[in-house]
Amino acid sequence: MGGPPDFKTRRERLVESLKREGYIKSAEVERAFLAVPREEFVTEDNRGYSYADNPLPILCGQTISAPSMIAIMLEEAGIRRGMKTLEIGTGSGYNVALLAELVGQENLLTIERYPELVEWGGGNLARTGYGKVKVIMGDGTRGYEPEAPYDLIMATAGAPRIPKSWIAQTKVGGKIVAPIGSSTFNQTLAVATRMEKEEIDIRWGTPCAFVPLVGVEGWRR
Repeated sequence: MGGPPDFKTRRERLVESLKREGYIKSAEVERAFLAVPREEFVTEDNRGYSYADNPLPILCGQTISAPSMIAIMLEEAGIRRGMKTLEIGTGSGYNVALLAELVGQENLLTIERYPELVEWGGGNLARTGYGKVKVIMGDGTRGYEPEAPYDLIMATAGAPRIPKSWIAQTKVGGKIVAPIGSSTFNQTLAVATRMEKEEIDIRWGTPCAFVPLVGVEGWRR
């Protein structure tokens, strides 16, 4: 009879694979992936697939992104400890937990439009030791003005364009990392640096496919 899954070993193997394939480049991102238990951020029926490098379905028709895609985004962001960060699309809370490891819980907010995911994702964070992260329910396409400005805004859902509110709420020299595309489920990762006069300089990166970012400055339902 087999014992319970050895998630720690699976996590270590996944991290080694992501390093070998060039997705994880920095020691900081490596430490974050080793620290966060992905099996605690998936639905019960998918726990056995926690360390497959694939997106997995969660509540409300949303997904938890593939680890390789998350690694690309975190590396592109050039994250440093202490960066004031707004994460758009809490979902299961997994990406939030990784960001918390990198910037510190006290420097991180996350916003989610689905009440069920605010409760579930927020519960996952609290249960795994990331309960100091502020989880907000609202329209992520509007950002979150009360805590602005931010050093980094990162979105884990695809938008048709970078919302003006995100640009306005990012510090000069700060970054916005988000999947942007003219159709749902077909985007390119944008790494935008905030310039003066609410202008941005965009570098286009990896083709990707995220669930649609719904809201006033995103896709409409």
